[in-house]
Amino acid sequence: MEFSNFILISTTIDKREIKRLNPEENAYHIALGMCMESLYELLFEKQQHEKKTHIVVECRGNKEDKELELEFRRVCDGNNKFKRKLPFEIIFSDKKVMSSGLQLADLVARPIGLNLLKPEQPNRAFNILKKKFFCSGGRNCLGEGYEDFGMKIYPYPKSEKPR
Repeated sequence: MEFSNFILISTTIDKREIKRLNPEENAYHIALGMCMESLYELLFEKQQHEKKTHIVVECRGNKEDKELELEFRRVCDGNNKFKRKLPFEIIFSDKKVMSSGLQLADLVARPIGLNLLKPEQPNRAFNILKKKFFCSGGRNCLGEGYEDFGMKIYPYPKSEKPR
């Protein structure tokens, strides 16, 4: 991963906190919307925001997929923080398909989650991923300014220390 060239955008959802605060919210829908907004910001930075971009999501079941697609369409139709249409298309991929993008997503999810659950624990994989996140300073500031930019957390944790 260290030598692979990619830009990482993630949203981590604390499902326990959502159930406590608002059990009606759907964690997958929230994560999808937040990632789509961050992706749009990245594309805007790269002056690619008007071009069609395909987003691949892993199938989770017929009912869940239909609900996720509906939420995807809502976000694309303007139910986003920009209040504008987003040029994204959704592609559902079966778990059996050997998609390198979905495999990469699986590989980065655990180190990101562990970093949030156990920040005091050494996490070499996350230390490598820090330099991959979409960040506020662009390519000149790799590994800095990614929190709440390319790496989002919802609900945002009550700060035990300044971020």
